[in-house]
Amino acid sequence: MNKTPVVLTIAGSDPYGGAGIQVDAKTIHALGGYALSVPTALTSQNSQGVSDVFAPPIAVLENQVSALLDDMQVDAVKIGMLASAEIVSCVARLIDRYALKNVVLDTVLVSSSGKDLLALDALDILKAELFPRADVITPNLPELNRLLNTDYQGLAEEMDEIGEQLWRMNVKAAVIKGGHSATDSCTDYVLQSDSTPEALFAARVQTSHTHGTGCVLSSAIATGLAKGHALSDSAHIAKAFLTEKLKASDSLKLSYHQLSDNRREPIL
Repeated sequence: MNKTPVVLTIAGSDPYGGAGIQVDAKTIHALGGYALSVPTALTSQNSQGVSDVFAPPIAVLENQVSALLDDMQVDAVKIGMLASAEIVSCVARLIDRYALKNVVLDTVLVSSSGKDLLALDALDILKAELFPRADVITPNLPELNRLLNTDYQGLAEEMDEIGEQLWRMNVKAAVIKGGHSATDSCTDYVLQSDSTPEALFAARVQTSHTHGTGCVLSSAIATGLAKGHALSDSAHIAKAFLTEKLKASDSLKLSYHQLSDNRREPIL
């Protein structure tokens, strides 16, 4: 490319810096892109989890995105936490208005600490309005099972069946994240309707630095697409990037006031 690829991230703001638009921007820049960011929600969170969520008025979100897209062309969009049905519909309208391409939807539903990050009445709207507009969705296993009302374990032999269910929901492609699987590996699967499931293998990394893994992976995939890579190649690059950062993450040493066994620390 003869220009810097631009990725717009529309997601929650994490003041802890390990997830949401903050780590999306870190990832996009680390992979050679330029990040634009618009927050869908302001969260109160730290290494122990999310304690509060505040969604700004819809007009504020829409005006921020419009100000950017009236001025700039973007090469990909990463969508994360959306909080409410109104925000989901607003983002869908913006995708249509600006004919956005390479849309990566990270289906953020609940935080690891159990805080709802998408209102219950927004789930069906997410499926109806954003699934057909996204080029790829990136659910982890708990999110996948909540979306499909199933109990999949992340096994290779399940992927064809998972794909068939997703295609019936107008999903174009999916990267099923395997970090929650009960296996020794963290194998993700790239599902596309015109090809067989593709496994992305990585050994499980034992670390407390797991905050924001899904954000890193989805924004890395979006950056690959922004560079013109195919989805399969983008997913391979993103998986390798995340694995490398997880392996090196213990070198990030932050100071906390007290010890905790429940701490989830940033990756980068």
